[in-house]
Amino acid sequence: MTMSTRSQSHSSAANQRRVAFATIIGTTVEWYDFFIYATAAGLVFANLFFEPAGSQIGLLLAFASVGISFLFRPLGAFLAGHYGDRIGRRWMLVLTLILMGAATTLIGVLPTYETAGVLAPVMLLLLRILQGISAGGEWGGAVLMAVEHAPADRRGRAGSFPQLGVPLGMLLASGVTTLMTGVISPGDAFVEWGWRVPFLLSFVLIIVGYVVRRAVDESPVFQEIAEKKQQTKVPVAELFRKHWLLVILAALVFAGNNAAGYMATGGFIPSYATSDAVGMERTDVLLAITFASACWFFWTALAGFLADKIGRKRTYLIGFTAQLLTVFPLFWLINTGSLGMLYVALALFTIGLGLSYGPQAAWYSEIFPASVRFSGVSISYALGAILGGAFAPTIAQALVNATGSSNSVSLYLFGLTIVSMAAVLILRDRRGIDLSINNQAEQEVGATIFDKRRAVSTKESVQANA
Repeated sequence: MTMSTRSQSHSSAANQRRVAFATIIGTTVEWYDFFIYATAAGLVFANLFFEPAGSQIGLLLAFASVGISFLFRPLGAFLAGHYGDRIGRRWMLVLTLILMGAATTLIGVLPTYETAGVLAPVMLLLLRILQGISAGGEWGGAVLMAVEHAPADRRGRAGSFPQLGVPLGMLLASGVTTLMTGVISPGDAFVEWGWRVPFLLSFVLIIVGYVVRRAVDESPVFQEIAEKKQQTKVPVAELFRKHWLLVILAALVFAGNNAAGYMATGGFIPSYATSDAVGMERTDVLLAITFASACWFFWTALAGFLADKIGRKRTYLIGFTAQLLTVFPLFWLINTGSLGMLYVALALFTIGLGLSYGPQAAWYSEIFPASVRFSGVSISYALGAILGGAFAPTIAQALVNATGSSNSVSLYLFGLTIVSMAAVLILRDRRGIDLSINNQAEQEVGATIFDKRRAVSTKESVQANA
């Protein structure tokens, strides 16, 4: 099959739908697993696994266990990036899905501190680390399958599908937890056994995700790389040797969004809103988080469309501006103790959250060269998550404990958002660039405003050496 024929095959409407469905389903399952842990950490893990530390320190430890997995995301990104650039995108997606599902299901059957002592939190942390390794490798494969299959003028929308899996995963996680706390196992029953059910459901979801992902063709870009035997021997080494600045900038772009997102998805807002300082009911807050997830989904989808219409960079700048305008009103409204104001606060906050997340897949894919693209997008995402969301809930809780005010949390988010905006301004929008291995020379240069180099054609190279 010629490259032209393959491109037409991979960009057909039927194939586009199949790829979109596979990436969004698989990513939804992955992030459902990830967010179920974060939700449980904010609601019950302090008592179940860290009880001897006391309520405040126990809550900090529970949030820290959310963050510790982020430290292992780079390991997952390195492994998935290495093998994704060498053996392909599709199989890495399947493997990360299985690893995440197995770890999540096992958390659902763990003994608590009361029955197993210190062994209980140790096993919990080990399984959380496996979740982190899986999440580190998952995202890069999903976005490359989506973006590399898409026509150049629809990459923003195609790349938004795996992004939509994040709010959908949160929607599913908060919805299932709400059902457990409000209907099936309210009150003490949720603490005794109800929290386990959402984790055990992962086993069913993982089967669905596995079947769907197995049905998707390998990325056309990787097929071309494999046919021409142009796989890089050590992709990570080449990435950092040639493109270390891009990795740092891309990570900083994500840090502000990720820190903001983990205020809700990392369990801090559910914990804060149900604390004595605010006094809302657990199920009511979870319903509000479910509503916020739906809003986040809408703005992320819109961002994918805008990224194709006005560019990735402009969409990001609009999103981060909206985020700057809402980080202080977010907690001012929550602090009223009004459930209606909580809904308003979260609805406003998700505008910037979605607009600065939807374009990420397309932009990341377009700034890294084909031969190290899996490694580049995965490692940048993992490092951005460490700088941003990893310990955001822990930091937020510590700030509230130290200052007695949520304004300190807003100031923290404001500062990180400014850093991300600066990184956005330094990167160039490379919308529509040819992503194939044949265009590696152009992909290697000009990704930042400081890089004035241009690709040298084969003909120019021959003339220069004559």
